[in-house]
Amino acid sequence: MVTTTSFAMKSKPYSHHHLSRQNSNGAGGYASESSNSGSNSPSPPPSPRRHATVSHYRRRLRTKTNSFSLRDNLGVSFLFRWNFRYLVLLTLLYVSGLIMCVGPFSELIGFPPVPGSVYRSHEIFEKLWDDIQFDNSSAIDLSSVWKRRRLKMQKPCLNSTAGQHFGVEKESGSPSGYLIVEANGGLNQQRSAICNAVAVAGLLNAVLVIPRFELNSVWKDPRMDPVRRSSLDTMIAVICTVTDILMCNLYYSEFGDIYDEDHFISTLDGYVKVVRELPDLLMEKYDDNITNIPNIRVQAWAPAKYYIGEVYPVLKEQGVIRIAPFANRLAMNVPPHIQLLRCIANYRALRFSSPISTLAQKLLKRMIEKSSKTGGKYVSIHLRFEEDMVAFSCCLYDGGKAEKVEMDSFREKWWKGKFKRKDRVIVPGLNRVNGKCPLTPLEVGMILRGMGFNNNTSIYLASGRIYQAERHLAPLLKMFPLLYTKESLATPDELAPFKEYSSRLAALDYTVCLFSEVFVTTQGGNFPHFLMGHRRFLFDGHAKTINPDKQKLVLLLQNMNSSWMTFKEEMGIMLSENDRKGIMVPRVRKINRKTSIYTFPLPECRCLQQSNNTILKLTNSVNPPSSQLVSAR
Repeated sequence: MVTTTSFAMKSKPYSHHHLSRQNSNGAGGYASESSNSGSNSPSPPPSPRRHATVSHYRRRLRTKTNSFSLRDNLGVSFLFRWNFRYLVLLTLLYVSGLIMCVGPFSELIGFPPVPGSVYRSHEIFEKLWDDIQFDNSSAIDLSSVWKRRRLKMQKPCLNSTAGQHFGVEKESGSPSGYLIVEANGGLNQQRSAICNAVAVAGLLNAVLVIPRFELNSVWKDPRMDPVRRSSLDTMIAVICTVTDILMCNLYYSEFGDIYDEDHFISTLDGYVKVVRELPDLLMEKYDDNITNIPNIRVQAWAPAKYYIGEVYPVLKEQGVIRIAPFANRLAMNVPPHIQLLRCIANYRALRFSSPISTLAQKLLKRMIEKSSKTGGKYVSIHLRFEEDMVAFSCCLYDGGKAEKVEMDSFREKWWKGKFKRKDRVIVPGLNRVNGKCPLTPLEVGMILRGMGFNNNTSIYLASGRIYQAERHLAPLLKMFPLLYTKESLATPDELAPFKEYSSRLAALDYTVCLFSEVFVTTQGGNFPHFLMGHRRFLFDGHAKTINPDKQKLVLLLQNMNSSWMTFKEEMGIMLSENDRKGIMVPRVRKINRKTSIYTFPLPECRCLQQSNNTILKLTNSVNPPSSQLVSAR
């Protein structure tokens, strides 16, 4: 025992030195197994004990530092987890509070509804009707609604015959290939795609094939066997008739049904070459079926460099490319000369087809004649209060339980379980407070009367089938008895060729709204955005548009203590604000554009306005020449 203990006591100093050296010198310390056995083999002298002590304290210091760091990290992580939990909890409490205070649950627990969350416009109207009816003392003159400003001197546009180079480097003057696009959506979304296609064709030095509207290139290929095409047309007609699809008729309209193909091709000559069809040899390569051409999926809002780097090599290799869908596939920020192509396409090349232009001219002439009390000037309203819009908005109006059941049934029919998903919280009151509910005809009428438009003002109503039209249009007719639509201005025989084609009917509305003295938009979308831009282009940069502040409006239309004079003052302020915004021109530095050129066409499209100054006199004439009407579009 003594021997063992003695050995252990003697070996302990060595063990200490051995560990110290390994700690101080790393894994390659000088101690060896031979020295431990008492061998006479030489070994380096042991390091001074002071070094080992310093190393020992350094090691302890590092250990403490690491432990403090680890403790701090654990503390931060712990606090973050708890803070995150509190954040989630507070968010849930906030949402729950909104549901209880804004939603129907607030009535059950006795909380007053949040201001603006309940539709009470019909009650306000009944309360103020006497004041509205006899208030014509401050009627506004349509000729002085908007401020005027002088248009700056314009620079001339690029010379179309000078062979202006728009995109990639040309090789031996020949085009890079053929570009095919499929434009989807409604009338103005298709218009956007067409203008973008012209810009991309110029960017890639490609030949543009007349754009195809969605599904036509698949179901109604012009090279298809006539028997097969006829059978497919019959099948589509049966599907649309049986299912009563609201937008089904859009697929029947081809480019030439809406726009003048010859004018489109000739106007773009010198900028972009446009053809109606692919060459026969190229079609044979793809078995006479355009859908066999590989489709390129382009990212949304793709910049010009994406097309040059990713799409152009494919075009050069294959000789033809197809891009579908093509909505919003080109960024707003493009070089100025490419931006100009959008302007030329939108305001010069795209002209409605002869059947549409002919009837549109008649409607415009009749609308001006109906507006004789106001010097041929009128107000147009784009009203989005169709059944599908009301249902999709999930807003509640004055129809009570019957309306809710009807809207729930409509949503289930057309969107299945989309509105019943667990992750979808529907709070109608919150939608209204945030200004997301479509304005009713009654609300639009109160806005206009509050702004000073009296009952002698002629109104053109551009809309689809109004939800419960008789009930909802009655108050608007009381305020503005001179109310007209395309159905009331045209004869049944005149409208018959257009009746089943919503995009062609929209083109008629577009034209009459374009030349109104005041345009009122109520719910946003491509139609008003394009129209506002087109009006800015025609009317010296002024949109002449009323876009109501719905978040402010819902507060005014729920306050039962408000007087008619108070409401009028607020509407006067809103009109002045729309006047100010109507002449706004976004700052565009080089290609740093954040806004849509279709809504704000200036300054890039300004050079095209020179020849439009005479067209501005169009609305002052009772019988405008057809050539002026067509070119203005």
